[in-house]
Amino acid sequence: MITNTSLDDFYQRNGAPLPDGITKEIGHFNVFEAEKLFDKKTGTRIMPYSRREYYKISWINGKSRAEYADKVIDMGDSALLFATPKIPYHWIPADANQTGMFCIFTADFLLPHKAGVTLDDLPIFQPGQLPAFQLNPEEAQEIEYLFKKMLKELDADYKYKYDLLRNMVLELIHYGQKLQPMSALSAAQNASERISSLFIELLERQFPLDSLHQRLGLRTAKDYADRLAVHVNHLNKVLKEVTGHTTTQIISKRVIQEAKILLKQTNWNIAEIAYTLGFDDIAHFSNFFKKQTSFTPAAFRL
Repeated sequence: MITNTSLDDFYQRNGAPLPDGITKEIGHFNVFEAEKLFDKKTGTRIMPYSRREYYKISWINGKSRAEYADKVIDMGDSALLFATPKIPYHWIPADANQTGMFCIFTADFLLPHKAGVTLDDLPIFQPGQLPAFQLNPEEAQEIEYLFKKMLKELDADYKYKYDLLRNMVLELIHYGQKLQPMSALSAAQNASERISSLFIELLERQFPLDSLHQRLGLRTAKDYADRLAVHVNHLNKVLKEVTGHTTTQIISKRVIQEAKILLKQTNWNIAEIAYTLGFDDIAHFSNFFKKQTSFTPAAFRL
């Protein structure tokens, strides 16, 4: 199984008490000074590779890197990192000279009154977006101010402080979104872009696969076309126009991403992984994986 880090796991590992006041609110929120915490089990600041059951925004001072199943992001002297429960990652400091702050929160804390709206609808948390941003000195100063203000408000007795804190978290999210290229934030304006957005959303709903009882439900371009009520040739044309890739290429890339996670982070055998990913034949899966990565599944796992 892929490790899932719950809120209780986070507090126990870092030796931090769960504040009483927060548990009485809708959802959960807290903010920390990073240098005051360390993993009790390892005695280090290294964060284990896992899917966290909460959202996290980190202001990081000091060189470090974030490792994902399909990429590694090296961060410079100051960076802003966004984490979603959908995507596991591993944070590794380059040295002991690390400072900064971070906040953790659940979806129901941030959007408790907006029916039909989820955090994953926000561009910063959508699949394919860059989750980390280098900050220049002026940007780092602005982010530091926001985090310190959150820490101050959290300790205050103001009756409506959680409303203020929600606004500050949203301000951080919008700050990150403004750092993205404009093309990454443009909303779908025509039918092709709407179909493309719906396809990506439907694709991401199939993941993560974190149990042997799960199996990928939609596997082929026709599966997705049928679900979206469009002809498979039209879907392929639309995706090629919007993304530059065919339907099959996009599906294959996402399946490979999940396959890498399962191979590296679970003890499932290759036949079990093949089955959960929709392959009835382990040889078919092995050939598919080697064609996409140049490695066999067994070689990649080593």
